[in-house]
Amino acid sequence: MNQMANYPTLKGKRVFVTGGGSGIGESIVSAFAAQGAQVAFVDIVREPSIALCKRIADAGHPAPVFRHCDITDIPALQAAMAELAAEMGDFDVLVNNAANDQRHQAEDVTLEYWNERIAINQRPMFFTCQAVLPGMKRKGGGSIINVSSMSWHVKNAGYPVYATTKAAVIGLTRGLARDFGKHGIRVNTVTPGWVMTQRQVDLWLDEAGEAEIKRAQCLPGKLMSDDISAMVLFLSADDSKMCTAQEFIVDAGWI
Repeated sequence: MNQMANYPTLKGKRVFVTGGGSGIGESIVSAFAAQGAQVAFVDIVREPSIALCKRIADAGHPAPVFRHCDITDIPALQAAMAELAAEMGDFDVLVNNAANDQRHQAEDVTLEYWNERIAINQRPMFFTCQAVLPGMKRKGGGSIINVSSMSWHVKNAGYPVYATTKAAVIGLTRGLARDFGKHGIRVNTVTPGWVMTQRQVDLWLDEAGEAEIKRAQCLPGKLMSDDISAMVLFLSADDSKMCTAQEFIVDAGWI
């Protein structure tokens, strides 16, 4: 039986996750709850998020707190975070996970579409970091994990605006690490490879995709959401207390 790591320093920690209701985010929320952390998350999907909270509580772990929120609405996101912090206490950990990898061609991108993609995949990351800063300063430290994507590293075609936003994650992480570090706050990037979420399997995984995984990955097998949440847990725990400004790639050796 595969025994995953337990991190005593995560027990009781206050964690905020964006896009926690499905896919990689669902795994992240579940993993923190299994460590005994107090998790709050926002998502635009309501029913799956409510069901996730019930499953976690039924498993005997601390029930997460869910708030329905469209993260493109920055004032609503800020208000949700402020409300949750007042209810639960200042956050120790922030995981910027929410994203949408909708396909598009460069010649079809309008200004409206560009702004919409930035509003989903890039803009909220800065404002969540800004929102947790005062509380983390009061606590004397914290950990921020921004989720990128291998897509821009490997020059994937078919979503140039998405690739732009995911490359920008590295700049945000490194740009904040120095300023936040003097307060004991660590800022890192986790970059997943091709993770077999239900969305990816339903929309993109075909025979050619299966062949590409076998060709491109150094390690055999499928990359799963739990592989990403395992790295997120490490970077949130005190075990990684001297890790900051870095990109941690979890892709089975694709890049």
